[in-house]
Amino acid sequence: MLPSLYEYLLYLGDNTLILGHRNSEWCGHGPALELDIALTNISLDLIGQARLYYQYAASETAWQSEDTIAYLRDAHQFRNLLLVEQPNGDWAHTILRQFLFSSFQHHLYNYLRESSDPTIAAISNKSYKEVAYHLRWSSEWVIRMGDGTQESHQRMLTALEDLWMFTGEFFLPAPYEDQLPTGIQPLPAPLMQGFWMDRIKEVFSAAGLPVPASPGFQSGGKTGRHTEYLGYVLAEMQFLQRAYPGSNW
Repeated sequence: MLPSLYEYLLYLGDNTLILGHRNSEWCGHGPALELDIALTNISLDLIGQARLYYQYAASETAWQSEDTIAYLRDAHQFRNLLLVEQPNGDWAHTILRQFLFSSFQHHLYNYLRESSDPTIAAISNKSYKEVAYHLRWSSEWVIRMGDGTQESHQRMLTALEDLWMFTGEFFLPAPYEDQLPTGIQPLPAPLMQGFWMDRIKEVFSAAGLPVPASPGFQSGGKTGRHTEYLGYVLAEMQFLQRAYPGSNW
């Protein structure tokens, strides 16, 4: 397997694993039972996607497995976006984080379904249906909270101020993305950003939320430079494997 493809698979899997873990922290603490169950199911979808990408990444080595990839790497070896590792905050932060990521992931998987790599195409085709639900659910809640009470609207504005700075990283190709063989990588970043922004404007307009004028400017996660928050996520997520080596997923 080409090193660039391996790194790209880690990028795809790490995004969904870390966000899935973050969302799972709400289990039993959601504002209502229906919402608790919905977000838990989204967590399961995301972690399931991570497993598929990790299994593919480990398929050509005898010394790796989905477990070693998920549980035996340090923070600098993870390739996830900075956005997905950010703390849950309140419900508005969690909902907006999911919406921003799902809007991007929905377009990404749509084009990866036509990837020249048959395994990536198959995983993306399966996951695309799940992400369509994630996007619809989070969009509805962004609109409900943005166009709701004065307090819910203010909470969405605060979440937007905190999280928007991380969205620019979606469209900054890492070196391994630039080195992928032709046909594996989806649309060029500027086109992807245009489709993503169209969705953002549509939902924000319905929610009565402003679209920030400046693009996001925090980046580094795709190349292993993370915020302090990832270390705390991994300390919790990897505890069992490190305490009892050899445990299987």
